[in-house]
Amino acid sequence: MPVMNLLVAFNGSKGSVAALRYAAALAQRHGAHVTAMLAHTRHEVIDRRSRWIPKEAQALLDEANSNLVRDIEATFETERKALGLANALQLHEVTGRVDTVLSTAARHYDLLIVGARSDDDDEHITLHPDRIALLSGRPVIVVPAGYDAGAEHSHAALAWDGGRAAARALSDSLRLLEGEGRVSVLTVGRREDWPIQDLMTHLERHGVEAILEEWPTTHPVAETILGYCEKHDTSLLVLGAYEHSKFREDFLGGVTPRILAKARIPVLLSH
Repeated sequence: MPVMNLLVAFNGSKGSVAALRYAAALAQRHGAHVTAMLAHTRHEVIDRRSRWIPKEAQALLDEANSNLVRDIEATFETERKALGLANALQLHEVTGRVDTVLSTAARHYDLLIVGARSDDDDEHITLHPDRIALLSGRPVIVVPAGYDAGAEHSHAALAWDGGRAAARALSDSLRLLEGEGRVSVLTVGRREDWPIQDLMTHLERHGVEAILEEWPTTHPVAETILGYCEKHDTSLLVLGAYEHSKFREDFLGGVTPRILAKARIPVLLSH
């Protein structure tokens, strides 16, 4: 399926700036359309509808929210002009729970592109890419702050264990992998018993030059995958998110959050 309709989450953070630039570059390569969305909650520290709240306090809350949005809009306008998209890209503002808004919106697009989370993000615009991948049913590309959207795209990595999430990630990313032309299939430890050659043949039939890299169970999964990507200068990592429950992965310190916290390249998540 062609990648024609992209949604990018923009909240003014350095990660979202990188995501917007990446989305624009991706759209140019694939002839796709980009829609930008600012999802944010309001400064509801107290119930503003209560008659016991002074009008002055309500006004301060409204002003704080407006200032946040205006600052983000100004950053977006600067980026839009720099990308030469002054008349082709608008920022849609939606108020609500950020992850819920973006998860619902993403179902109407081919891909959602977001910036990696930062501890500096305002709580009213903070998003959680892993949760959105779980809730939306759509692939999410997470772009780290400062990533060069103009970098050469010729080598991707696919984390593969033969499971359902990995298969979904492969299907969701296949159009992009075809564009990369070269893919390293990375397996760490045990995988499903089905012959891996069927996967390699599948990629070959889609015009993808694929090589297989395998490591034993003794190797830490996240660190091994990230180390390979850095050593071989890959431009995209495709990952099936949360093959087990998110609670279990969070509690035990699973692969998905560790990779998202340390990745220096875009990571495509599917569940």
